Amino acid sequence: MIQQKQVQDYIRAIVDFPHEGIIFRDVTTLFADPRGFRMAVDQLLHPYAGLRFDKVVGLEARGFILGGAVAHQLSAGFVPIRKKGKLPGAVISEAYTLEYGEAVVEIHDDAILPGERILLVDDLLATGGTAEAGIKLVERLGGEIIGCAFIIDLPDLGGRARLDAMGMDVHALCAFEGL
Repeated sequence: MIQQKQVQDYIRAIVDFPHEGIIFRDVTTLFADPRGFRMAVDQLLHPYAGLRFDKVVGLEARGFILGGAVAHQLSAGFVPIRKKGKLPGAVISEAYTLEYGEAVVEIHDDAILPGERILLVDDLLATGGTAEAGIKLVERLGGEIIGCAFIIDLPDLGGRARLDAMGMDVHALCAFEGL
């Protein structure tokens, strides 16, 4: 009997990238395979079947790829959350802490209307800093985060616990131990 491939089977592990001791989980191999990509998008949507979303928010950069596909399937709008200085026009910003320093993400100040129902999408949940910043931006604009969907969870880094503590519904397709 032939065993069906799972989402994690399409994800390439690259040892010691971007530096020694890190195993980088590369989702570009998942995106490049039509069956794998379709499976991932379908599974990201599965827990939210029957729910209405006004917009999908994708976190830079791989969240744009996923978020666009998910928004299309939901017949919802797509909104990017970008690194500081990348969006034209009026924006609001949110700083967050990285392992070694700080970063800032931004969203257009008119991208989310008060009361809109939002699904936040990204490829990877590690420490949860970027996702938390994205959630705060959406909430500052009056949007309601209905769910946070990720392809990969790295539970050892605490991101899921961080988002759970914020009261977020978190869905990940697979998890990998370690960094």
